[in-house]
Amino acid sequence: MEPWTSTILVGLGATLALDAWTVVRRRVFAVPLPDYRLVGRWLAHMAGGRFRHAAIARSAPMRGESVLGWVAHYLIGIAFAILLPVLLGPGWFCRPSLAPALLVGIATVAAPLFLMQPAMGAGFAGSRSPRPWASRLQSLVSHAVFGLGLYATAWAIRPLCDGA
Repeated sequence: MEPWTSTILVGLGATLALDAWTVVRRRVFAVPLPDYRLVGRWLAHMAGGRFRHAAIARSAPMRGESVLGWVAHYLIGIAFAILLPVLLGPGWFCRPSLAPALLVGIATVAAPLFLMQPAMGAGFAGSRSPRPWASRLQSLVSHAVFGLGLYATAWAIRPLCDGA
């Protein structure tokens, strides 16, 4: 299998694992589901030159924001999966190991904490959220689950490797 195909599959699988975790988190811990519509709103406003918001939920709704947010969510998952073959080589997909996938997953928590949350009005590392440390912990655990999803998906598709 081509490395780009593996990357796409692993990114999609890991993002699905993350989404499954958010459903479990909601049912078990009563944590609200992420609202990817707001990510879409943030991205849609960028087209007009607006990159920062005091509170994205209070910014003007944008046409197609929900679809844009969900598509971006999965494309970001695929983009993060690119880190594995870049850092470890494309052979990682045929011989996946847990530690690098988990480390990549955990490292991706930097994106929401230091880019998205400040730009969307939640402050640096969610400092303006109602419960900043709970928000940070949820982000860290969710990105660790994403890392586990990277590994689990790579492990599941490894029989498709050439010569396997």
